[in-house]
Amino acid sequence: MSLSQDIPLSNEGVSSSSWSKHDTSWMLSLFGTAVGAGILFLPINIGAGGFWPLVLMALLAFPMTYFAHRGLARFVLSSRNDQADFTDVVEEHFGRSAGLVISVLYFLSIFPILLIYGVGLTNTVDSFIVNQLGFASPSRIVLSGLLVLGMITIMLAGEKVMLKAFEVIVYPLAAILFGLSLYMIPNWHLPTMSVMPSIGDFSLTVWLSVPVTVFAFSHAAAISSFAQAQRRHYAKAATEKAEHILKRTSMMLIGFVLFFVFSCVLSLSPAQLLEAKAQNVSVLSYLANIHDNPFIVLLGPVIAFIAISSSFLGHFLGARESFNGLVRKHSRLSSNATDKVGIVFMMLSIWGAAVMNPSILGMMEAFSGPVIAMILFIMPVIAVYKVESLRHYRGKVSNHFILVVGVLAVSAILFNF
Repeated sequence: MSLSQDIPLSNEGVSSSSWSKHDTSWMLSLFGTAVGAGILFLPINIGAGGFWPLVLMALLAFPMTYFAHRGLARFVLSSRNDQADFTDVVEEHFGRSAGLVISVLYFLSIFPILLIYGVGLTNTVDSFIVNQLGFASPSRIVLSGLLVLGMITIMLAGEKVMLKAFEVIVYPLAAILFGLSLYMIPNWHLPTMSVMPSIGDFSLTVWLSVPVTVFAFSHAAAISSFAQAQRRHYAKAATEKAEHILKRTSMMLIGFVLFFVFSCVLSLSPAQLLEAKAQNVSVLSYLANIHDNPFIVLLGPVIAFIAISSSFLGHFLGARESFNGLVRKHSRLSSNATDKVGIVFMMLSIWGAAVMNPSILGMMEAFSGPVIAMILFIMPVIAVYKVESLRHYRGKVSNHFILVVGVLAVSAILFNF
C-alpha cells in the first residue's frame, strides 16, 4: 500500500512547465522533512569552525542538496515498473541479494531517526508543560502515546491530509525562522575578515562540516514516495517535474536555513560558539541563556516542536514505505496486512523509545549517517554508470561532484565516530 494511491492519475496533457498547488504541497513536505531539530544545532556545529569554512559550505550547500536529491529521484523513476518504490528499484537494478541488503540498510537509516524524533517530541512537549506552562510533568507513557498516535493518525488519513498538515506546519516554521533571523540582526558583529586559518585547519574544518551540512538539508526519507507521486500525477513528465520541485525546495531550504545560520553565527563570538558546542545545547537555548530573553525562551520549544513534528511525518513516510517493500517481498502477507503490521510495529517501537528516553541517540545518528550518505550520494552515481535507462546522465560534472561529497561525508562521519 502506498500513500500516493489516493492521488488520482493525471492525464499526460498536464503541463510540466506550470506550477500547481500539488507542486507547492510537495515542496513544503520536503522542506518540512529536511528542517528537523538538527537546524537548532547547525549554526553551532558549522559556525564553531570559523567564518571562512562557513562561507565555503554556504556556497556548496545548494549544489550538494539539489544534485544529490535529484539523483535519488532519478534513480527511483528509472524503473520499468510504474508502481515501483525504492525497494523495487534497487532489486531491479542491483539484483535480489544486493537489493535486499541495500533495502534493509535504507530502512535502518531512517528508522532510528524516527525513534529519535519520538523521544525529542515527547521531551519538548514535557519541557514546555513544566517550564513554560508551570504544570506538573504528565505521565510519560500517556504523553508519548498521545503524541505518537497523533502523528501516525495524520499519516493514516492519506497523502492529501498529510500534505495539508505539512502546509499548516511549515508556513509558521518558515515564518518564525525568518522572523528570528531578522530579530538577531541588531546583535550582528562582522568577523575579522583578515584572519585566515591555516590550509590544514581550513581543510579539516570543511571536511568535518560536510556531513553536518549534508544531513541538515537531507529530505532523502521522503524522496521515494515523492517520486512515485510525481509519476502518478505527471506520467511521462514525472522526472522533469520532480527536478523542478526539488530545485525550488533546495532554494527554499538554502534561503531560510542559511539566513538563520548566518544570523546566529554573526550574533555570537567564536568563543561563545565553542562554549555552546561544549555545552551540547541548541543555539536557541544558548542565546536565551546569555541574553535572558523571554522571547527566545518562548520560541525555542515552539520551533523545536514544529521542526520535529514536520520531520517526523517525512521520516515516517519513508520508513513506512521501506518496511512495506521489504516485508511484501519476503513474506506471504498481503499489501494491506503488511501495511497494518508495519504501522503497529513502528508505533509501538517509537512509543517504547519515547517512554524509555534512551541516551544512545548519538550512536543511532552515527549509524544512520553513513548509510544515508551512501544511498543519497554514492549509490545513485553508481547507478548512472550501471543502469541503461540512466545512461544519458553519464559524463555530467554533477555526478563527480556528488560522488566526491558522498565519500567525504562517509569518511568524515566514520572519522568522528
